[in-house]
Amino acid sequence: MMNKWQVFLVIVSSIVLVFSHDVKADQVVKSYKTVQSPLLDGLGTDEVWKNAEPVTTYDPIAQVDITIKSVYTDTTIFFLVSFPDTDESRLHRCWVWDKEEKIYKQGAMREDVFVFKWKMDQETKDLSIFSDESYEADTWFWKAQRTDLVGFADDKIQRLFNYPTRNSYELTSKSGRKMHIQRQGDKGRSAYKSQILIDYEEDMVTRYSSRQPESSRADIKAKGAWQDGRWTIEFARALVTGNLDDVNFRSLDKSYGFGVSRYEIAGRPPEENSDQPLYGSGDITELLTLEFH
Repeated sequence: MMNKWQVFLVIVSSIVLVFSHDVKADQVVKSYKTVQSPLLDGLGTDEVWKNAEPVTTYDPIAQVDITIKSVYTDTTIFFLVSFPDTDESRLHRCWVWDKEEKIYKQGAMREDVFVFKWKMDQETKDLSIFSDESYEADTWFWKAQRTDLVGFADDKIQRLFNYPTRNSYELTSKSGRKMHIQRQGDKGRSAYKSQILIDYEEDMVTRYSSRQPESSRADIKAKGAWQDGRWTIEFARALVTGNLDDVNFRSLDKSYGFGVSRYEIAGRPPEENSDQPLYGSGDITELLTLEFH
């Protein structure tokens, strides 16, 4: 009998094969110069977005089309992303009271998430968590509960090694090699913290509380809105943060490789008991290119 990891790999491989004819290769997302910055409200109705050319990429794991636009000013780059979702999921791993055992247990709810994943060098060819090559990537995690409430996306570094290292876990690459993935938050304080409950308060209690992020962890502002079966999310980040743990768009004459995912890129098998079984199993299936115009 296959274990969860083997089942996960079969699912991912099957999805990629089935939908490979729909996935566009080497698409270019053009970022257009603007004087007026868009308002980050998750609505995407600002006039500045109307002249930005959209690019659509297909996420075969989530099985949705993701539309991306971008504009930039002298100091900041902005992204507008949109994708379908049947419902709005704003709660994450809430504490649920077990009346028999008299303790709080983790609930099945999972928040909606979206990820940008950026190459930190020009040599990397594959940003998949099942890549056969080692790489380092700047990852921007928008989370519907944990970061959106304060208007940010989480900023992290993801590294893939061909040897084990601190806080890494093992994955099997596309060709069967043993690789090791590590995810680490950027320097500074995150936009959320978890609370531990012992005594009963009510049947369900929010697990995470919001706070203002700090330092490099606060680089990315983001706001999402769900309406009529669709998420719209706006991102803003300085072209150059000055932090070594970030991709920096120093030269507008160069191109920058990245990918996006509807679900968090964690390399986990499907969560059978969650209300979003594919949460955490996202991956990059198309390498996109950002160019400034």
